[in-house]
Amino acid sequence: MSYVIKPARSVAAGTPVAPRSPRRWIPNWLRPEWSRILGHRPRAAVTGRPVKLRDGSKVRIRQIQPADAPLLADGFARLSGKSRQMRFLARKDRLSAAELRYFTDLDHRDHEALGALDQADGRGVGIARYVRDAKDPRAAEVAVTIVDDWQGRGLGTELLSRLSDRARQAGIDRFTALAAAVAPGGMLLVVGHHPSDLATGVPRPPMPEVFYTPDEIAALLDDSWRVAVSEARPRPATTPDGAEVTVHDTVLVAIRPGP
Repeated sequence: MSYVIKPARSVAAGTPVAPRSPRRWIPNWLRPEWSRILGHRPRAAVTGRPVKLRDGSKVRIRQIQPADAPLLADGFARLSGKSRQMRFLARKDRLSAAELRYFTDLDHRDHEALGALDQADGRGVGIARYVRDAKDPRAAEVAVTIVDDWQGRGLGTELLSRLSDRARQAGIDRFTALAAAVAPGGMLLVVGHHPSDLATGVPRPPMPEVFYTPDEIAALLDDSWRVAVSEARPRPATTPDGAEVTVHDTVLVAIRPGP
């Protein structure tokens, strides 16, 4: 389909008229930069896979795209200082334009990120990402960030569970959380599929060696860590033939004591 752009004013017959940029005819609310205008809340079309969290709230989870930079900046602005410290291991007041490009312009294989959008208003409420290890292509560093008022609802577990599936499709069979990089007083969160899932009929890679119990993960930490949560959390799932079953997520939360 093509469109003809007519001149805005009449001219004498035969007078050449320079074509007007089609972009001038795009309403402000359709322009990419509109979401950055002061006072406007960045939001996106609420697309993606719908997920109901354990408190009943609903989100949609989808891959991060370059156009999500304003959403990411908005979500970062809603993080508390403590949450920013835990994510970046240092004080951080804002994300630069270069960082926003890095976090959103992804190849979805070596660098993947899944974002969660509040189904009610389309704002970003959480993100989980992995970056493949250049020296070990079957491993990747993983990180998750949840907006403060959405923490404690099980969103981090949902994001990491789906990120794990994406990683396996890309040939990654283990995540590293870089425990040694956690600052004193910081928290380490590890979430993964429990070994018992292999017997449920829910699609899982036939690779028992990449499934761990919480106790097995805790055993990898040295004695300086305090394990705050070590459990297999159940959640409903559906097998390919439609059967309702219960699967479990391995969840470990460990605290590195402060000085």
